[in-house]
Amino acid sequence: MSDPPSEELTRACRSAIGDSLRSVVYFTEDDYEQVYLRDDLERSADLASFVENERSGFERRETGANSELGPYDYTIHGHEDGALTRVVVGDEGVFVTTDPLSTARFEEVAVAIRDVLDGAT
Repeated sequence: MSDPPSEELTRACRSAIGDSLRSVVYFTEDDYEQVYLRDDLERSADLASFVENERSGFERRETGANSELGPYDYTIHGHEDGALTRVVVGDEGVFVTTDPLSTARFEEVAVAIRDVLDGAT
């Protein structure tokens, strides 16, 4: 895997949502790397399972392309204690985990990620 834009992704996500950011994971179809993990969290998450699930975004981004919904932007998975937001651009993807946020904040982080990936491709 080529070097992910780790610093740019972390900076963009932290700027968009601040201390609510828990983690940032960059992935391709073949590999992944956790590029940020908040200091108060442990590295015990099963990232491989999360990545495998989020790779479905490579296929799903085409699902709505020709519908009245328009092209794929991002996906939010809500959980009891936080959320996961996934963005896929070309053959790269990023998901971030966060503390609970408002819908507008999810969009802010998705736009920030997309801007970094668009510049990195």
